[in-house]
Amino acid sequence: MRTMLAASAVLALTGCAGLPAADPNQAWVDLQPAADDTLHALEVDERSWADTRYFEVTPGSHELTVRYQFAVAPGNIGPVDEPLWRDCQLNVKFKDFNAGQRYQLQAGSIGFRPWAKLYNEQRKLVGTGLPAGCQRT
Repeated sequence: MRTMLAASAVLALTGCAGLPAADPNQAWVDLQPAADDTLHALEVDERSWADTRYFEVTPGSHELTVRYQFAVAPGNIGPVDEPLWRDCQLNVKFKDFNAGQRYQLQAGSIGFRPWAKLYNEQRKLVGTGLPAGCQRT
């Protein structure tokens, strides 16, 4: 049991070790997909963002674009046995990013409809996302 806990801790730390240190003059946005889904950073203000794991932006107003991939359960589709995978882009606009603050962008779906929500450090909802387009995968 101890070996399993130690291995889990090492894996968790390894995943975080690859992220750069947060710049105190920037706002940091962590990404959190729903279980079994993927969420990737794509663009800031319609410009490509190099690292798909997070966003780091200057203070002020920005539009973040993420790629969200999720499965639609067979019960939401009809008489089928397999889930239908969707690949969507979502845009989240927020006008008041603050330097040194961490934000969390969460994504999920209700049936075919994806959603995104942006929270500040106090877990207050500060922005929501709109789908920019979806396709089947």
